Amino acid sequence: MGKRILITGGAGFIGSTVADLFVEAGWDVAVLDDLSSGKRENVPRGARFYPVDVRSAAAAEAVRKERPQVICHHAAQIDVRRSMADPRFDADVNVGGLLNLMQAAAAAGSVEHVLFASSGGATYGDTEVIPTPETHPQAPVSHYGAAKAASELYLGVYRAALGIPVAALRYANVYGPRQDPHGEAGVVAIFSGRLLEGQPCTVYGDGGQTRDYVFVGDVARANLLAAEQRHDGPLNVGTGVETDVNALYAHLARAAGVDRPAEHAPARPGEQRRSCIDPSLAGRAIGWRPEVPLADGLSRTLE
Repeated sequence: MGKRILITGGAGFIGSTVADLFVEAGWDVAVLDDLSSGKRENVPRGARFYPVDVRSAAAAEAVRKERPQVICHHAAQIDVRRSMADPRFDADVNVGGLLNLMQAAAAAGSVEHVLFASSGGATYGDTEVIPTPETHPQAPVSHYGAAKAASELYLGVYRAALGIPVAALRYANVYGPRQDPHGEAGVVAIFSGRLLEGQPCTVYGDGGQTRDYVFVGDVARANLLAAEQRHDGPLNVGTGVETDVNALYAHLARAAGVDRPAEHAPARPGEQRRSCIDPSLAGRAIGWRPEVPLADGLSRTLE
């Protein structure tokens, strides 16, 4: 199998960390990102860069020009609240962008594998089993989650029609360096930024809602392992450990040397109470396990 990869969203928080690791591992890397939230300086040296929208004709032309063996698709509209306010825009970027890429891939005829950044929280919705395995029904409660689940279905069509294996990597709550503290998602980055600025942090509701926090370096490693082994099928990429918001704040405040308690505001309507995914299949299938403990990852993020 060839080692030429096109990474969309490769100037963003997760995508650029993935791109760094593929460059380090000796892959021939191209990055596509419209810089709407990514940063040019995040693109690794040695990677070819296309500053274009994933929905555009220019993006399709980049696929035809690069003729990658692997497409790693991270470009996305990631704000759940925006997806609820403007579902057509969310679908246009998250489904329309994917279809634009895959039609170009079909025309190029070079693509042998797809890595897709899916969601292990938003696609499952409120679940009956914690930690949640890949076999659990997907029942999203946001348009963002619905678009991610729909994208997995669309990729299944390309698998059936063209024989392209797809690794749908269902991420837990990813955190780490390069996440924007003023961006549209990421409670770790938001809390970290506010603590370092001496500003109060707001916890919505009682703070007992739980999430599964996975370090971005571990996520990048899951992408590399899935690509190297050409994995086909869904894989949860998380820790299997629940952490509630109150405990997360306490970890970060302690690491930042802050003793101010968090402020509380009314709970956000529709927010999941518990979200935690079972990563054991990734261990069996590609030999991936999370390596960075939460306390260590939070310290690295603050630094």
